[in-house]
Amino acid sequence: MSRIAATFSRLRQAGRKALIPYVTAGYPYADITPELMHAMVAAGADVIELGVPFSDPMADGPVIQKAGEQALALGIGTAQVLAMVRTFRERDAATPVVLMGYANPVERYDLRHGPGSFIRDAAAAGVDGVLIVDYPPEECEDFAAQLKAAGLDLIFLLAPTSTARRMQQVARIASGYVYYVSLKGVTGAGHLDTGAVEQMLPRIREHVQVPVGVGFGIRDAETARAIGRVADAVVIGTRLLQLIEGQPRDRVAAEAATFLRGIRQALDA
Repeated sequence: MSRIAATFSRLRQAGRKALIPYVTAGYPYADITPELMHAMVAAGADVIELGVPFSDPMADGPVIQKAGEQALALGIGTAQVLAMVRTFRERDAATPVVLMGYANPVERYDLRHGPGSFIRDAAAAGVDGVLIVDYPPEECEDFAAQLKAAGLDLIFLLAPTSTARRMQQVARIASGYVYYVSLKGVTGAGHLDTGAVEQMLPRIREHVQVPVGVGFGIRDAETARAIGRVADAVVIGTRLLQLIEGQPRDRVAAEAATFLRGIRQALDA
């Protein structure tokens, strides 16, 4: 059983929901990420989504775009992200880590290091899953099979516009969990309609057997609690990045932990 599957199984048995924070690797300081990851776990994070910086992130709003641009300016690429995961694993062998990003950095890594090297090196570093925004299910079955052979999960996005056919395509090869994008648009955009999420999740579960996490637009404990009533996981990224932006280095982990503890308490209430 993968770390992701084991985590969701444990939470399900305890009647709890997963808290999945997203942070951009190398933001706001190039060397902060492993320390920040440990602080988030201590504050109640169950899975960590680690954004791989990319220059043209089509699904990301201005906050995550800015974080990615700053991380790139600090020299953070895929190799550095994998090194961060290796450092994190020196002290934490249990918490699942998911890399979230785009096809270009993955394919560029393979071009530089040899075919299949991204999957090989991600697995060796201790990565548990990947979410590639611009890999649709019908075009990445070979990639999914290679990930599965290496013990990694492939996580997909679903959206309010996803058809039953798209859900079926995702269900055929997705593992770990699926990430339901609760808003039309980019990260951090718009107002989250919890009623619409409640209506959509049963439709997704008609086709998808893995847990369903919900993200985009979750900014506070009240919204997280409402989503946690119907979803298996709550994903928070934009608000977390806003809180750590501009913080002195020695305050970054503490600010993130304080915020996530409030979300964790709301989910467990």
